[in-house]
Amino acid sequence: MARRHYLVTYDIADDKRRTKVFKTLEDNGDHVQFSVFFCQLNERERVVLQGALSELIHRDQDQVLVLDLGSSETALETALQCLGRRYEPPTRVQVV
Repeated sequence: MARRHYLVTYDIADDKRRTKVFKTLEDNGDHVQFSVFFCQLNERERVVLQGALSELIHRDQDQVLVLDLGSSETALETALQCLGRRYEPPTRVQVV
């Protein structure tokens, strides 16, 4: 299953829910800025992550945005314009 780049941002009203959202995203991606994560997910992983986040938030008070930046084969530089300090995605190695 092909992996895609996603930028996930959140605005959570409650500290306890915010901490749970942060931990869920931390397990699935890289914390790049306050309330912003970079994730490399296949379709199943994205659906599972969105389901988990949906269960944590209060839809009338909170917001999570999932932005699809394109496939993992697409150079990240074409989808991401960085001003200031350059963003370096971590190198991930699969252990079998």
